[in-house]
Amino acid sequence: MAKKDITCTVNGKVRTYSVDVRESLSDMLRGQAGLDSIKHGCDVGECGACTVLINGKPFNSCIYMAIWAEGKDILTLEGLSDTKGAISDIQQAFIDEGAVQCGFCTPGFIMASIPIISSETESSREEIRRQISGNLCRCTGYENIVNAIEKTQKKRIAEKKGK
Repeated sequence: MAKKDITCTVNGKVRTYSVDVRESLSDMLRGQAGLDSIKHGCDVGECGACTVLINGKPFNSCIYMAIWAEGKDILTLEGLSDTKGAISDIQQAFIDEGAVQCGFCTPGFIMASIPIISSETESSREEIRRQISGNLCRCTGYENIVNAIEKTQKKRIAEKKGK
C-alpha cells in the first residue's frame, strides 16, 4: 500500500493527512477527518450523497481521489455551521420546507445548493433542478428541496440588495 501525505484546507482549517494513493476523498473525510455528513451511497458518482465543495465547486467525493485534494479548499456540511454550532440558512430552509425525510441525501443536496444560493442572480426552478440533477432522493419528490433552495437564494439576494 503506497501512502502519501497531502495538505488541504477542510472546513477552514489546514490539515495534513496520510492517505493511501488509491483512497477516495470521501473515505479520507469520513475516516481520518471524522466528518460523517459525507454519505456513501453508490460509490460510483451517481447519487450525490457524498457531495462536497472543492474550491467552491460541487464534486462527488467518492470518485475524487484524496491525493487530488493537495492544496485544495474543501467544504463539507459540518463547515456550514457558525462557531457556536448554529446551522446555516439553507439547512434551516430544508427543515422549514420539509425537504428532509430519511435525511440520507440531505447533506449532498445542501452542498450542491451552495453555488446556487450564493449566486447574485435568481435561478428559475428549472435551473435549480438542473443544477441539483446529480443528486438523488428516494423520499421527497424534490419539490420541497427546490422550494428550500429557491427560498434561500431569494432571501440572500434580497439581503444583498438591502445593504
